[in-house]
Amino acid sequence: MTSTVFPATAAAAAEPDAVKTPKKAALASWIGSAVEYYDFFIYGTAAALIFPKLFFAPNNPQAAAIASFATFGVAYITRPLGAVALGHIGDRFGRKKVLTFTLLLMGLSTFMIGCLPTYDQLGILSPILLVIARLLQGISAAGEQAGANSMTLEHAPAHKRAFFTSFTLSGTQAGLILATLVFLPITQMPEAQMLSWGWRIPFFLSALVVAVGFWVRRTLPETPVFEKEQEEQSHAKAELPVAVLFRTQWADVLRVIFAALVSVVSTIFSVFTLSYAVNTMQIDRSTMLTVLILANVVALGAIPAFAALADRIGRRPVFIFGALGSAALIWPYMWAISQGNIPLIFTFGILLSGVVYSAANGVWPSLYGEMFDTRVRLSGMAIGTQIGFALGGFAPVISAALLGTGPTGWVPVAVFVTATAAIAAVSIFTARETYRTPMESLGKR
Repeated sequence: MTSTVFPATAAAAAEPDAVKTPKKAALASWIGSAVEYYDFFIYGTAAALIFPKLFFAPNNPQAAAIASFATFGVAYITRPLGAVALGHIGDRFGRKKVLTFTLLLMGLSTFMIGCLPTYDQLGILSPILLVIARLLQGISAAGEQAGANSMTLEHAPAHKRAFFTSFTLSGTQAGLILATLVFLPITQMPEAQMLSWGWRIPFFLSALVVAVGFWVRRTLPETPVFEKEQEEQSHAKAELPVAVLFRTQWADVLRVIFAALVSVVSTIFSVFTLSYAVNTMQIDRSTMLTVLILANVVALGAIPAFAALADRIGRRPVFIFGALGSAALIWPYMWAISQGNIPLIFTFGILLSGVVYSAANGVWPSLYGEMFDTRVRLSGMAIGTQIGFALGGFAPVISAALLGTGPTGWVPVAVFVTATAAIAAVSIFTARETYRTPMESLGKR
């Protein structure tokens, strides 16, 4: 059996800096994503457990829950718009500029949420300000993962691109763990203290974690492949990256949009089932938050492991396994919640989110990024993922509307998750396999 020899591997062996930079890029992406998604996920936890009581009609719990989930979803409205703008900046002026901007914007908008007066204090203006802050979070998130993935992918050794880019998603999981850990003692406070000032603490801590992320990213160099592309483009007629993208790779954008529907699994697991278990089935809050923490701790190891497997056997089979496996496991997990069976909730929750979903989650940064040419990579990833993620963002509110009554009321939600995950698997089945394609040939016919 012959193996492909990548020129970049020999170059990296000859240059010590070329060996260090991929690790530095992966570390910067990990920490930056952890910071960004700490901010993003504390909102999801608050939307499930706290905001319905503070910013919406407390005398109608179901309506308040739907409205709160809707504010979680509105961030996904601005994500496609942010993807177009930040994708253009990243493909025209550099990945690093985008990553600096997204980090600062996320920190500012999250800190702003912690300062907001409640509905009792300010009336209807209070949820309006909450929505504005959430929209700003959406713009930031639109460029963060695509920028971090592009940066890491373009710095990575050719034969380990999936492994190195998976650190962006490991960082995302770390951010979720950190957000949940911060909220865990908050939920143990007396109800009055938690609702008056305790819930604000995780949002104020955002200033600290953003400062750490900014310090780590400040010295990261631009990628060599981007700089080479810029030099070549300087001698050609300038074109808008988005125009080039939709003229040459519109089919790949569509593939990413449909593949990104697998994100429904994540938001249903981390937001909707948390609310369903606590508010409908009366399962203890700390129990469900512990399930989230343990699942994401397992994912920290599973994500790079599946990514390393994708470097050996290809991106497509690993992603498809993750998508279809998640489509199957959502059923026993939601059934266990409906039965109040704590051991099975832990078992299926960790299998679903910690293990199986990690296969799709760990490989998509390389899978999507390798579909696109360097000159449109950030735009293609950002636009495709953010349109697809939009359904993931609104999945909790859709599921709240689908949820029925009685012991089988969860079934329509499970059908919804299964359908979206299956669509994602079919989309990637039609994609090209790229794990042995040299960087300079990616996205070219």
